[in-house]
Amino acid sequence: MTVYVIDDHPLMRDALTMLIHRVKPGLKIIPIRTLSLVESTVEKNGPAELFSLDLQLPDTTGMSGVQTLNEKFPDVPLAVFTSSSATEFERRCLDAGADAFIEKSNSPAQIIAALRSLLLTKEDAAAEDAAAPTGPTKLSKRQKQLLLMLDQGLSNRDIAEKLDISEHTVKVHFWRLFRRLGVNSRTQALHFARTNGWLGI
Repeated sequence: MTVYVIDDHPLMRDALTMLIHRVKPGLKIIPIRTLSLVESTVEKNGPAELFSLDLQLPDTTGMSGVQTLNEKFPDVPLAVFTSSSATEFERRCLDAGADAFIEKSNSPAQIIAALRSLLLTKEDAAAEDAAAPTGPTKLSKRQKQLLLMLDQGLSNRDIAEKLDISEHTVKVHFWRLFRRLGVNSRTQALHFARTNGWLGI
């Protein structure tokens, strides 16, 4: 599978390529300068596992790049990388079909965490679950943190700020925790933890 980095700035393409390789070293990464070259490049190099899209390209306006990729490749995760602020554009990008909004000013650790969540396949998740037996002493350190923060009544935004990660990554952590516990919501997870005496571990 292939990751396509769509950005008109060579230095940013190189930086994102390096960070993606830190998540999955064996991935094939193809740089693309403009949106108009995406379809022909995908036909030549094979199906995409992830699109990394710069919001401001020479041949896009507003959300047009997000909308185009979502229409033509609806099953491929899409990460928007931009120098624009989240408060101004994040909701618009997610509503247009993006799976993640990542500011270029974020730390490398934050960007890697967001990329890891997008590149995690079902097989990866299944292997991760199989490798970690369930039980109150078998939760990861991060999962124990999430339970304690739930008990404190913290929102996803509060948790993201405390852990120095994005809200999207917080949602991914909760998704994994819910799978581990066999629950479907924060309320059910908190009830499960209280019932089993996990909040003291």
